[in-house]
Amino acid sequence: MTPKFRDNKQKSAVSKSDAVYRTLKRAILDQALAAGTKLPEDSIGERLGVSRTIVRQALARLNGEGLIELRPHKGACVSQPSLEDGRNIFAVRRTLETLVVDSLIGKLTAQQIKQLEAHVDAEDKARLENPSTSIQLAGEFHVVLAELTENGVLSRYVTELVSRSSMILSLYGRPHSSDCAVSEHRELIAALAQNDREKACELMDHHIEAITTRALLKSSPEKDFPDLLAAYAREEGL
Repeated sequence: MTPKFRDNKQKSAVSKSDAVYRTLKRAILDQALAAGTKLPEDSIGERLGVSRTIVRQALARLNGEGLIELRPHKGACVSQPSLEDGRNIFAVRRTLETLVVDSLIGKLTAQQIKQLEAHVDAEDKARLENPSTSIQLAGEFHVVLAELTENGVLSRYVTELVSRSSMILSLYGRPHSSDCAVSEHRELIAALAQNDREKACELMDHHIEAITTRALLKSSPEKDFPDLLAAYAREEGL
């Protein structure tokens, strides 16, 4: 096997693993795969047309983000966080995201501000066309902010907490208008652009608090597993 062929094969495997990861993640956060649902590697691989090795890689990433549980000798299943877990997650997230904003004051370039504005524009557009995508983009906005700090540890923890928060909201969150996220994100960007540390930190603190208060218990109907991934897989080209 030539080095070039080997590299292309490895890139293809990584690409497929990413697609499987995104497919499962969206299905979990949309509650198409309910809390406690078993995630057998062979069934997922057969449904998505990939090897069990690729499925295993995707499941490892989801486990790292707290979206699934990998149980010895029992396989994987979708996580079942409690409301107490949710309160703890949002408490830590509130502190870390305020640190993110504090770290960015006076450091963002004009291009980075435009990057953030473009992201929120995409949120706003999706709000009307695809609410599920809008909510996904709203979470990713916080990940982008963390990445801009260039602090790998902070970015990694915020990314995990955003994923866990999304799951908590999908399980317990009451319906809300995505207008809230868009307007609050725009205000935050404006404060960052003006290097207003106090206002930016206050806005982020209020924003996370507002997200936290949406956590209300609601039931989740059970769904059959086999065909749930079809629509998500098509979007990822699987």
